[in-house]
Amino acid sequence: MSSRSFATLLTLGSLCIAVKAQNGTGYGNGSITDLPSYMPYINATKNDPSPVSIYIDTLDKSGRNATAPYLYGLMHEDISHSGDGGIYAELLANRAFQGSNWNSTGIPGFNGSLIGVSENPVEPIAPVLTAWASIGDNVRMLLDLLHPPSAALPTAMEIDFPVNASGEVGFQNFGWWGMDVSPQRYNVSFYVLGNYPRNQANLTTFTVSLRSNTTGEVYASSTIANVSVPYIDFIQLSTTLHPNRTAPDSNNTFVVSFDGDDVKGQTFYFGMFSLMPETFMGTENGLRKDIAGAFYDMKPTFLRFPGGNNLEGISPQQRWKWKETLGPLIDRPGRPGDWNYYNTQGLGLMEYLQWTEDMNIERMLAVYAGFSLDVYGQSGPSYPEDKMDEVLQEALDELEFCMGNTSTTYGALRAERGHPEPFPIKFVEIGNEDWFSSTYPYRWPIMYDGLKAAYPNITYISTAYNENLAYNISIPAGEVWDTHHYEEPSFFIRNFDFYDNWQSRTNNTGVEVLLGEYSAIQIDTPSGIVDYTFPADLHIPYPRLVSALAEGVYLLGMERNPATCKFVSFAPSLQNLNWYNWTPDMIAFDADPSHTVLSASYWQQWIFAHYRGTQTLPVTNTQGDINPLFWAATYDEAKDVIYVKYINTLNTSIPLTITMPQQYSRTNGTILTGADLNSYNYVYNQTEVIPKPINFTEGNGRQYVEGRNVSMEMIVPRYSLNVLEFGFNAPDEPFYSTGVIHNK
Repeated sequence: MSSRSFATLLTLGSLCIAVKAQNGTGYGNGSITDLPSYMPYINATKNDPSPVSIYIDTLDKSGRNATAPYLYGLMHEDISHSGDGGIYAELLANRAFQGSNWNSTGIPGFNGSLIGVSENPVEPIAPVLTAWASIGDNVRMLLDLLHPPSAALPTAMEIDFPVNASGEVGFQNFGWWGMDVSPQRYNVSFYVLGNYPRNQANLTTFTVSLRSNTTGEVYASSTIANVSVPYIDFIQLSTTLHPNRTAPDSNNTFVVSFDGDDVKGQTFYFGMFSLMPETFMGTENGLRKDIAGAFYDMKPTFLRFPGGNNLEGISPQQRWKWKETLGPLIDRPGRPGDWNYYNTQGLGLMEYLQWTEDMNIERMLAVYAGFSLDVYGQSGPSYPEDKMDEVLQEALDELEFCMGNTSTTYGALRAERGHPEPFPIKFVEIGNEDWFSSTYPYRWPIMYDGLKAAYPNITYISTAYNENLAYNISIPAGEVWDTHHYEEPSFFIRNFDFYDNWQSRTNNTGVEVLLGEYSAIQIDTPSGIVDYTFPADLHIPYPRLVSALAEGVYLLGMERNPATCKFVSFAPSLQNLNWYNWTPDMIAFDADPSHTVLSASYWQQWIFAHYRGTQTLPVTNTQGDINPLFWAATYDEAKDVIYVKYINTLNTSIPLTITMPQQYSRTNGTILTGADLNSYNYVYNQTEVIPKPINFTEGNGRQYVEGRNVSMEMIVPRYSLNVLEFGFNAPDEPFYSTGVIHNK
């Protein structure tokens, strides 16, 4: 996430509320033209609907270049509850009482920002009982520090049952704003300790269940009977739940209950609960199936993790420390995340590595580089030069954990964690948006030289080049610059050709580019200056058709320059509709999987990732020019097909003729468009902007042969992103678009 707006976001205590009010129905019941940030057109689009003719040379192989094999990937940072409460499948909120939500704000009479609001008003970011509630009359629930479940998790939940308890008593957890209940296996575990003076080591029966919080209906129940609860060391209890039907909504709760007569006058201490549904690929402690499945369907090639600002920490002491994210959950202390809520670290280094293995994608590991975004603002502290050896060693140890053989210290630790085989790392990012600091000129070479000496075959990524006006970073040939763009739509249109000759123009011979974060964040303005306070009349809260078109144009420019442009990842990738720090986001969700929204920007990248070749093809325009129509073409050697992508950013159709010196045997196509430039997907209307087959009708898609050339005439619809496939042999499989076979 762009730290240029980090401090601003922390001062906006009403941001989540203001933006969240726009959820669900798409800005109330008005028409799409009632959007406060409505765009009638794209400023950078030329008003020229003249016909365009392009010639694709399929015979001159000297004009081809290898495409970037890792171009379209994923970036994940725990922001907007996208990890805890998001893609991390754990259903229980505040499962180990690790810490509370907080906010930073300006306070009159003080410099900079201070923690001004916290769930725990006495000790900010301290444990709370949020998401938990007692069941039964006079059942007492409080936090306890006298009976710590572990050294990492010092807080337990104490439950005191009154001496006259009767009927059902216990407690419940409401999940991350609810929880999904459906026919599947749920793994349940928790730690419990008894109070000897009150319990006298009696045998205890625990009943766990999933219930509707609205009606009280029980969907699944399991009993752990006759447990001799210890009073020195916590015991872990486990069971499974198997609902036989799907709950009508996500307003459900997890319950631990007892017979009041059996536990009257007794006290128990609980810690480290878990309610884990079936996960993506069945991986233990893994990912939520619908969200991970949507990522997987995109055909990503890499995952950039674990941040983002959340790597850096709100102080150096609270940075993302990879060693603290390993091992049993009871031994993970968690940390205050950079985005106003506590991170459990259940989604730790091993889980990220397993994520990439499950999706068969490359790992782009971001390592801490000695700079943190202190709570007081963006100009945070940096490790001094004489202490950077500590930071370097931390990164070297992390790489040894990932890749070292089992004879090494940390390779052996990885094997102990259940994965003796190494996780190969090809790409390492040194820090995050370090151009905000004044110290990267000494931190970058220390980190780069030390890492390169130990792992010379890894490609290293600099998080600064020329963004800081006080210095430029000299990036060695073969390494990568990570650039971020949260911009207006017209920025992406105007910069379609930005990477043409970029290496020679900027004297960065051999340096490659990662577009690590990008999105169309506000509508076009006369000044072109982005306002990161997110005013309603400018901000684009959800990706729209205009987002997909503008972002797509910029990515077409990157596809045309594969020697320079190697990686692309939209950010932020995920948004919990109940709590979010930043919009727009690629995928929105809540506790109900049927509410998950795949945005227009998601579908843009889905199309681009699915339909890209292995070689670029030279394309010349014989009539018309770039803008308002933009295009690029690639050839897939294995499939023997040509993909032609073209985007119309004008509010009227444009005639297009595609000519090539080779007869093709079949043509199929996909289009992404909508009723309006501002069309977007939202809960209960998730298919407003999705890929559909191109309808080849009479006069549209007409093919003809002149001499040795074959041509196709198309009418490119207004505001549309398109891809055509030209096949030269019988296809191995049908050409699909979101499950629909294209017209032949």
